[in-house]
Amino acid sequence: MRVSVVDAGSNTVRLVIADVEGGVPLPVHTVKWKLRLSEHVGPDGTIADEAVERLVKAVGAAGATARRWHAAGPLAFATAVVRNAPNRQEALRRVAAGTGIRMYTLPGETEAELTFLAARRWLGWHAGPLAVLDIGGGSLEVAFGRGRLPDFAASLPLGANRLTQEYLADQDPPEQAELKELRRRIRHELRDVASRIRWERPRTAAVSSRTFQQLARLCGAAPGRCGPFVPREMRCRDLRKAVRTLAALPAAERAQLPGISAPRAAQSLAGAVVGHTALKLMGLGGAVVCPWAIREGVLLRYIEDGADWWTDATGATGSAASPSAAPLRIAGPPA
Repeated sequence: MRVSVVDAGSNTVRLVIADVEGGVPLPVHTVKWKLRLSEHVGPDGTIADEAVERLVKAVGAAGATARRWHAAGPLAFATAVVRNAPNRQEALRRVAAGTGIRMYTLPGETEAELTFLAARRWLGWHAGPLAVLDIGGGSLEVAFGRGRLPDFAASLPLGANRLTQEYLADQDPPEQAELKELRRRIRHELRDVASRIRWERPRTAAVSSRTFQQLARLCGAAPGRCGPFVPREMRCRDLRKAVRTLAALPAAERAQLPGISAPRAAQSLAGAVVGHTALKLMGLGGAVVCPWAIREGVLLRYIEDGADWWTDATGATGSAASPSAAPLRIAGPPA
């Protein structure tokens, strides 16, 4: 059986089609559409009409692709850029009306829980007590746990694009004073979560997301063409050097560095500062790079909990953007 997942993030809309028989999501086809939604939001986070229309077209194209590949779904969700938008309900309504696909926004803590599940399944039980960090355009998700699901999960407003716009948009490259203010903000937001991670003393730390993958490549990890099964690690000391390298260059020149793509060059510095500060505050010398993230977490929940999981978990009752839809609850005690 094939299942599809659509993920609308700050930069791209991604479709993953996977075979789910045998308990493992095996990708058979992936597509992405570069919308850069985060570049088309107002000062209050409102998504521009033309950007919503592009979102509708991309989700429609994803649905058509899934049908051609005979895949069920898609299970469609949007992350922080849509979740935090004042016109979120209208945007999701237009997606449903224009495509017939119901797209949902998930609480940030739920994104952290799903990403943790994906990392646990990828790394296995030998990873022991596990901390997982995932940075997107609008938020940073952190989770820790000893089992299949995390003991705690947190979502913080420390996304790479968000912080770039708030702290690093005036000068290219930024001044040291701007970087100092950025680090102060990150330390403040991370204080409680970092203290919890230090107290838990995880045996393994893992990072996920495209931003962390690119930073790991800059720090010397194997390129993507080597495949997902090549071990990759990102050391805190190497990330500190990467921060210095990125801070000395304008965004256009960062795109010439190993692993840094042009669309993410501007936000790569903020992502590196978040990553280095988080690892340092949490007392982690480094982290392994996990190729699985939230999309795989959604697929795993579908495999492990049945085909009705998505409908039940999102509270889908006929409204594509119902404000009363129940959030996913995967870390709490059984009912």
